[in-house]
Amino acid sequence: MNKLFPLAGALALALGAVLFWPTSNSGSLTAFGAAEAQEGEVDTSIVKEMTQGDPDAPVTVIEYASATCPHCANFHKNVYPQLKENYIDTGKIEFVYREVYFDRFGLWAGMLARCGMPRGDDADEAEMETAEKRYFGLMSIMFDQQKQWLDAESPAGIAENLSKIGRTAGLSAEQVDACLQDAEMAQALVQVFQENAEADEINSTPSFIINGEKYSNMPYDEFAETLDGMLDN
Repeated sequence: MNKLFPLAGALALALGAVLFWPTSNSGSLTAFGAAEAQEGEVDTSIVKEMTQGDPDAPVTVIEYASATCPHCANFHKNVYPQLKENYIDTGKIEFVYREVYFDRFGLWAGMLARCGMPRGDDADEAEMETAEKRYFGLMSIMFDQQKQWLDAESPAGIAENLSKIGRTAGLSAEQVDACLQDAEMAQALVQVFQENAEADEINSTPSFIINGEKYSNMPYDEFAETLDGMLDN
């Protein structure tokens, strides 16, 4: 189970050094510093809560996970598919996925997954639905291929691996570059992560908040037993 370092440290890392993204055109690195990133208020309204299932379901499951966490990858390979089939797709629960950032690579993964997602209240419903499906699809690929895309000798190599994953989902190299250089989104994602993790007292991943109560990682049978106990009440 991955442990979080202090959230202040996570914020400083993300805002001060995380956006070093090799551009596909020139091979140069793009970066912004902490001082620049911290100017003004962060608009967190651009970060959409990522959910699946029935929003009116009697049970809400919130997962806190990192794209670079091996235990999270194991959960998404071995537990989540059954959870989705038996509880999410059947409308028994609402499932909320919230990203945790241990490092720049986890933040890059989250930004890539949200690439092309509309912003604002006037977003087209069909376009938003397509973007949400792509988000969960990309997160699934990044968990399935976690060892492969993280297996690189440099941040530039990991960047290229993530770019390839984005292109398999129909994103162009230019779109991927633009999304991964979006400082406004990076700041907003880290701010939302910090606020949520502090509110729910998250100190490791994966962690789950089920109807307001915190749970650690667990196998499917235990997860199902927990959910069934709540659904039967």
